[in-house]
Amino acid sequence: MSSRGWILFVAMSIIWGIPYLLIKIAVEGVSVPVLVFARVAVGAAVLLPLALSRRTWAIVRTHWPALLGFAFFEIIAAWWLLSDAERHLTSSMTGLLIAAAPIFAAVLDRLTGGETLGPRRVLGLAVGIAGVAVLAGPHIGGSTWPIVEVLLVALCYAIAPLIAARRLADVPTLPMTAVCLTFAALVYAGPAAATWPDELPSTRVLVALAGLALICTALAFIVFFALIREVGAARALVFTYLNPVVALTAGVIVLNEPLTAWNIGALVLISIGCVLATRRRREPETDVATEPTSVAPR
Repeated sequence: MSSRGWILFVAMSIIWGIPYLLIKIAVEGVSVPVLVFARVAVGAAVLLPLALSRRTWAIVRTHWPALLGFAFFEIIAAWWLLSDAERHLTSSMTGLLIAAAPIFAAVLDRLTGGETLGPRRVLGLAVGIAGVAVLAGPHIGGSTWPIVEVLLVALCYAIAPLIAARRLADVPTLPMTAVCLTFAALVYAGPAAATWPDELPSTRVLVALAGLALICTALAFIVFFALIREVGAARALVFTYLNPVVALTAGVIVLNEPLTAWNIGALVLISIGCVLATRRRREPETDVATEPTSVAPR
C-alpha cells in the first residue's frame, strides 16, 4: 500500500471510529431528532452539490424504492436507535456492539441465497456471538432495551448492504449517498422542529454536532471514495475492523469511560469473529475505481 493509501486508511479508521463518542456528547444537549437531522442535513448540503447532475435525477426516478429502503435501514432507523441508545450506554460499549454488524450480514446473506458458510465462517459467527454475549451479559436486566437498540442498529447495518448490493449495484456511491441523506433530512425535519432546543446548546454539544455532520458524514465519504480509488474496495473495507478499537479508546480517554476485562474480552472475540465470518475465498482483483460500496458513515 502506498503512503497515500496508509494515510487515507488511518483517517477512515479514526473518522468512522469516533461517531459514538460524538453522539454520546451531543445527546447531552439536544433531542435525538435534532441530532440526526443536523447530521444528515449538513451532510446532504455538502455532498448533494457534488453529486447533482441529470444522471442523479435519473437514478432517483429509476431506483427510488431501493434508495428509500437503503436510506431507512442505513440512516433513518439506524441513527435514531443508535442515538437513543447512547443516552443510556457508554460510547465504547456501543461501538463494540455495533462491530457485530458484519456477523449479522454474513447470516442474512446466507439466509437470502448468498454464499455458503463454510466451517471457518461458522466458527467466526459463533466466536462473534460469544463476544456480544460477553459484552452484553453483565448489563442484562439493567440496560436491556438500549442494548437491543444497538443490536437492531447492527442488524440495520447488515440489511442495508444487501439492498445496495442486490438493488443498487449499478448506482455510483456519491449520488446514492447524497440522495439518501436528503431523504433522511426530509424525514427528520418535522420531528427536529418539534423538539428544537429552547436555548443554544453548550459549545461542547455544538462541536460534537459539527463533528458528526462535517467529519463523520460529509468528509467521511470524500475520504472513503479516495481510499477506494487508491487501494480498491476490498482492502478499503479492512479499516472497519479497527473502528471498535478507536471507539473503545476514544471513550476511555475522552469521557473516562471504564476499561473493563469484559470490554477487552468482547473486543477480541468480536474482532476475531468478524474476520473469520466475513473472510471469503481469494478472487482475482478487478478495477474498482467505480465499484459501488454499501458502507455508510456511522
